[in-house]
Amino acid sequence: MMTRIGVLGAGQLGQMLALAGYPLGQRFVFLDTSGSPSADIGTTLVDVQGEQLDAFLAQVDSVTYEFEHLPVELVKKIEQHKPVFPSSRALAVCQNRGLEKALFSQLNIPTPEYRLVNTLADLQQAVAELGQQGQRAVVAKTVTEGYDGKGQAVLRSVEEAEAAWQRIGNRELIVEAFVDFVREVSIIAVRGQDGRAVFYPMAENHHVDGILRYSLAPLPDLSEAVQQQAEQYIQALLNELEYVGVLTLELFQQADGRLLANEMAPRVHNSGHWTQNGAVTSQFENHLRAVAGLPLGATTALAHTCMVNIIGKQGDAAQLLQLEGTHLHLYGKQEREGRKLGHLNLVAADLPGLLQQVTAASQCLPGAPAPVFSFVK
Repeated sequence: MMTRIGVLGAGQLGQMLALAGYPLGQRFVFLDTSGSPSADIGTTLVDVQGEQLDAFLAQVDSVTYEFEHLPVELVKKIEQHKPVFPSSRALAVCQNRGLEKALFSQLNIPTPEYRLVNTLADLQQAVAELGQQGQRAVVAKTVTEGYDGKGQAVLRSVEEAEAAWQRIGNRELIVEAFVDFVREVSIIAVRGQDGRAVFYPMAENHHVDGILRYSLAPLPDLSEAVQQQAEQYIQALLNELEYVGVLTLELFQQADGRLLANEMAPRVHNSGHWTQNGAVTSQFENHLRAVAGLPLGATTALAHTCMVNIIGKQGDAAQLLQLEGTHLHLYGKQEREGRKLGHLNLVAADLPGLLQQVTAASQCLPGAPAPVFSFVK
């Protein structure tokens, strides 16, 4: 029997969900409230004025979402008519950094030291305290809506606070102490409707200007103990939120191996794109299995894999595809500075071979930074 899945949002994540769901007999309807959908599969209802909700609900059996910047009240309204996975509670927590940090603390998941501030004076005090009077920098972020480095400022002194307060927009902020970490990592988990959870191998992530450029998994120097610690943290979140679907937890790994939680995302995630070609079951397929109440698939890594984001300029597809082990995923978007146009998944039988492929791919992409990984000395 065909399952009809509604997706709130109509960007590349929604399109990749649909591509993974069609072989499962699933069909998709997207509700786009932005007026600029990019998904080019299934049925898209463009609803800037909020007049298409009934038509959307009439065409779907259950609902999920591809990004977390949605009105929680809209999701609650949909929940009155159709099952929504993940739930509105998970969405509310994940789109508010204050609620997110409070949940981390409640579940004994360690995070960087932070302050919530509502005034310029509070911001100045937080910069002084967390920055240890100019001894280290802090980062100020909007409590809601910031992503890919947007709505953020790095402050190295109290004197920089006023300009940052004006630039970000005089709103509630969270101020975090900078962490002395050796790398940024993420873990992706999937929880089914029966409560069973599965976990992917952790990935190392390399960001530039707040935008993810490379994700590599599995990690050659990651101990089983660190993987298990990350799994325990995300399992606690899954259970507390009675979560269904893919959840992503981004973390900082310190020199002694300890992990500090940065933030989480209630959806399929850029750092999990490697699973499309490097794991037994992709994050997209597993998310849809969970939403549809199907058994979850294996998360074992099949090979050494690195995801390379294509940002701003697409590069020469033929040149990229000449590289051995390359899988090209383009989103059908026009080139624009800072825009995610697609990604590569590079797959290799051994790690040295993979690193060579990643370097070669980066040289084919205009403006791509040189790849950097913590385990390469």
